[in-house]
Amino acid sequence: MLIHQDQWKIEYREKPRDGEGTVTFSHFVDETKEQHLKLLAELSLPPGAAIGYHQHDKETEYFIFLEGNGVVNDNGVEVPVKKGDVIVTGNGAYHSVKNTGTVPLVLHAVIILH
Repeated sequence: MLIHQDQWKIEYREKPRDGEGTVTFSHFVDETKEQHLKLLAELSLPPGAAIGYHQHDKETEYFIFLEGNGVVNDNGVEVPVKKGDVIVTGNGAYHSVKNTGTVPLVLHAVIILH
């Protein structure tokens, strides 16, 4: 099955997970139709925007950073992130992400259910 970019569902979330600003979620597929997939999307966080600190239990989330700079709170430890970095959060761990740069922080987010 081929899904063209113009078929992606675009969603704007205000203060996701009690974060900051508006984050754009561009969903590649309809996740409700996939058995073990909760999220498969490109996220764009404008400067200063953030996804708040939250837990991933019985699922694993992968953040693959494509553009920009930010900081991830990786289970209580703040780490800088940039293009090419990957953050893996699962098994009850927590994380958040904030754009600390001057251009959008763009990443692919994948959540797999266990």
